Amino acid sequence: MTNRAGKQYESMRAHFLRAAEQRGFTLDPAQEPPVERLSRLADELAHPAWRLRRPPRHLYLWGPVGRGKSWLVDTFLDGLPTPRKRRLHFHDFFRRLHEGVAHHTAGPHPEGRHTGSRHTDGPHGDGAAVDRAVDELLGDCRILVFDEFHAHDAGDAMLVARLFRTLLDRRITLVTTSNYPPAGLMPDPLYHHLFEPTIRLIEERMDVIDVSGPVDFRRRPRPEGTHGFALGALLHPGDEAAAGLTPPRAEEAAPVAVHHHELPARAVRDDLVWFGFAELCEGRTAVPDYLALADRFPTLVLDGVPPLTEASPDARQRFANLVDVCCDRDLRLVLIGADPMAGLPAGSTLQRDLDRTASRLALLRQPAADPAR
Repeated sequence: MTNRAGKQYESMRAHFLRAAEQRGFTLDPAQEPPVERLSRLADELAHPAWRLRRPPRHLYLWGPVGRGKSWLVDTFLDGLPTPRKRRLHFHDFFRRLHEGVAHHTAGPHPEGRHTGSRHTDGPHGDGAAVDRAVDELLGDCRILVFDEFHAHDAGDAMLVARLFRTLLDRRITLVTTSNYPPAGLMPDPLYHHLFEPTIRLIEERMDVIDVSGPVDFRRRPRPEGTHGFALGALLHPGDEAAAGLTPPRAEEAAPVAVHHHELPARAVRDDLVWFGFAELCEGRTAVPDYLALADRFPTLVLDGVPPLTEASPDARQRFANLVDVCCDRDLRLVLIGADPMAGLPAGSTLQRDLDRTASRLALLRQPAADPAR
């Protein structure tokens, strides 16, 4: 950037300051570097793409949970005047990508527009199918914000690798957030080597910015006017009335259509669906199912919630994914049962894996402690 900051740079910095003031806080020192870099990016994007020799460098913002990474990129996107912008949560994007790849792998390979390189290897269909699926998802997008990126599933490691190669080869700019530094992606030592080429690609092609301030903003007092996810609650059994709920009646039980199958709900009401933990988390469900529920119901109730130390590993991961989807879609989530985070061994791998979940659950209301319990 020249000594004289561009107009869009100044406008974006002012936008960040106003947005923070409206939320009742000032920028944390750890948030200053990403604000500076995002403001410079806004200035770069103010130039027509044809005038740039190459697209602006991609950004990778990482840090512990609750440090405001999603707020930073959402505020940035809100302040950009261009309509050619897109924001997608990793879960939502990956579901759509899977569906698109399956469609193009199963069907004929039509000739069509393509703006990046093609590869033809990989266990999830050929690379051309990935390219066409990404084309459909992004359209003429110039800036893509990709929130909550992670890589844990070894089965998807190659598809994630292909996705990043495809995105970084296009004339779009990618901004992504993660709780992990690039080297911490795919942490399972049995499979980490599969992801090392993608890690090197991220480190070479993206500006990696650490947002590791000391404050978890989700644990601060909530402002007035709270809505959506933060209107949810963690309740003991029998305290349903504290959240304005009545327990399910037998005649309210019904199957609910989700992603290519049905799930047995304990109650289905106009604006609410009620499940048991055993059916939604211990059963064979996945992120596309939770996204389908989020598309239909503004409130989700889950009862029979145990301490997660007592749940199976798969159920813990499904529960964490469910919380992610509800928080990102701003659904009201009501959990009834035990404290899911109770008894997690301090400093354990299990606790670290659930840090994001714990931070998000801190947004939910909890009833005052009952001395009789």
